[in-house]
Amino acid sequence: MTPRQRLLAYGGAAALVVAAVVIGVTLSGVFAKAVALALGGLGLVLAVSLVFLEVGLSEDHERAREEESRRAREERERVRRAEAQEGQVRLARRRPWQRRRDTEH
Repeated sequence: MTPRQRLLAYGGAAALVVAAVVIGVTLSGVFAKAVALALGGLGLVLAVSLVFLEVGLSEDHERAREEESRRAREERERVRRAEAQEGQVRLARRRPWQRRRDTEH
């Protein structure tokens, strides 16, 4: 959700609640009170729904970060194993009677 979308969504919910308060205070009658109650309820439900959406999106982002971290760990482990296996192959190719140049005997 972009900051502009977030502003519009929460602003719309707040506008509904403000409109409900204004209608409830300024107009009299059963119909005006019913409209005020409906608008206020709709605004509050929208606000709570947006909060739940934000929580869900943050969990999705966190899950994606964890997945990327897991993939990177697995790739590092795969490379480490491949390098270790390559080292074992090099050791196996050496003849036991051959000396290494870096060791002194």
